Amino acid sequence: MALLGRLIVATMPLAPKFIIRMVASRYVAGSKLEDAISTMEKLSSEGACFTVDVLGEEITSLEEADFFLEEYSSLIDSIVKTKIDAHISVKPTAFGLLIDQESAYDKILHITRKASENNIFVRLDMEDSRVTDSTIDIMTRIRSHGLANIGVVLQGRLFRTISDIERICDRLGDDADFRICKGIYLEPEGIAHTGYNDIVNATNTAIEAMLDRGAYTAIASHDYPVIEKSLKLLEKYGLSPNDKKITSPGKGPGYEFQFLLGVRGDLRRKLSGDGHLTRIYVPYGKQWYEYGIRRLNENPEVATHVVKALLMPWTNRR
Repeated sequence: MALLGRLIVATMPLAPKFIIRMVASRYVAGSKLEDAISTMEKLSSEGACFTVDVLGEEITSLEEADFFLEEYSSLIDSIVKTKIDAHISVKPTAFGLLIDQESAYDKILHITRKASENNIFVRLDMEDSRVTDSTIDIMTRIRSHGLANIGVVLQGRLFRTISDIERICDRLGDDADFRICKGIYLEPEGIAHTGYNDIVNATNTAIEAMLDRGAYTAIASHDYPVIEKSLKLLEKYGLSPNDKKITSPGKGPGYEFQFLLGVRGDLRRKLSGDGHLTRIYVPYGKQWYEYGIRRLNENPEVATHVVKALLMPWTNRR
């Protein structure tokens, strides 16, 4: 099946766009805000909550950042209006981080303030290693304004992640709030683990470091070794679905599990059924084509799931 996935990925650039749309439709809510709202309303019955991402990154002009500022503002308004249990995820480069860091900071600060007024959390997605320091810097600067509704993503594969956890926790204490994932960016061997087992082990080590420091820990993984280790760590640190330690509106008792839309819905529903807070990462936007291609290149196994869904559509539950 792995070979089949790689073969499919190799031919995708030659495929008609409607084929890519068929692939992306499982992992992207749609091209419009209304599509994201509709998707979340349908999935709310499964006990999940959400974090919403407007697709797009690495803009080429600051004028493009204005679109994301307006779109995220409209997204917050829609979340409030529909009363959906949702937060937002932001890619700093979509606000011009690689063009003008101060301008990007001002726009993200504006969005965070509006989100705070509506009890909505803002997660700064972590992109490639070029922007690790500047992304963390934006989060800590916004926190210095008294806004506690913002946190950052860290990637287990990077060698620096443990020191980043320690540094952020030293500054923010128990208010530190992370999403931890393996990381999708293929970084050089000099700064990151590259083998699967090494990445999994490093991610598990990072999860324990976060829990040990009392930080809120959003575990974003579809890997069974990470999920199984996390459950053991939660037991070790006395965290459970019945814990009354709720850090802020829409959050769990010190931790939560996160899944990409369309991936491992069975595992997500199992964790939710056991009482754990589960959150679905819901991307939408006009750049669905680029996102679909990227998801395939990152993980060729996705292609085999698509083939299975086409041949056996009854298995295609998000």
